[in-house]
Amino acid sequence: MANTPKRLGRCWLAGFTLALLLPWHIPSASAQESASAHEIDARAGSERLISRLRDVNKRTADANALVSSEASLESKSTPRSTRKPGTGSAKGPYYVDFRARTAASWGHAFVWFGKTSQREVEVAGLTPAGDTLEYVLGYVTWVPSETGASYGDLDPEYLTASYRVYLNEPDAKRVFAYIKKLQASSPVWSAEISNCTSFIGSIADFMGLKVPVRWLRPEEYVNSLKTMNGGIQIVRLSPEQ
Repeated sequence: MANTPKRLGRCWLAGFTLALLLPWHIPSASAQESASAHEIDARAGSERLISRLRDVNKRTADANALVSSEASLESKSTPRSTRKPGTGSAKGPYYVDFRARTAASWGHAFVWFGKTSQREVEVAGLTPAGDTLEYVLGYVTWVPSETGASYGDLDPEYLTASYRVYLNEPDAKRVFAYIKKLQASSPVWSAEISNCTSFIGSIADFMGLKVPVRWLRPEEYVNSLKTMNGGIQIVRLSPEQ
């Protein structure tokens, strides 16, 4: 019994000490827990930021790759031309245009010829040298002719048919020389034998084109000339021509 007061004193002292220590430990634990929570939130935020940056970088890389692939595909599908500027059309710098126009009678067939880069054209055709009387006489006999431009040859409103073909320079020189020679060697006109369609037919034949019969109307003749030759636009003379 003598030790009872001492034991009670020790218990009271232990309880008092515990009471003093508890308030200090509890806030300390709470602060530590709060610090851990902030750290976790900071890590989570950092991870989300890193994830977003990676996503942005991935999208940027994908976009760049797509643009690069499209540019590469485009360059393969549409290669740049290696032709120098000003080299001209592949059709050729010269032409002969077989044409037909209206007239008081059947009509008239003739040719334009020249260089594509020039507005001036030369005209060749075969007509009676005169007016109505010479034209009528030309059905029964030979009459003097003209082989240059006649009234209406340069007027587009009278045009009824056209078939233009293109030539390179060496071939054009040969064809144009032949036209000049044909003009100089056609002093007479005849409605049945030596007429305008036979005149332009001689030029077409020299160029290697298939030629219709001469007795067609000028409009039909030019259209038939185009059809018979498949509408080709580029003519190349053979060495024999």
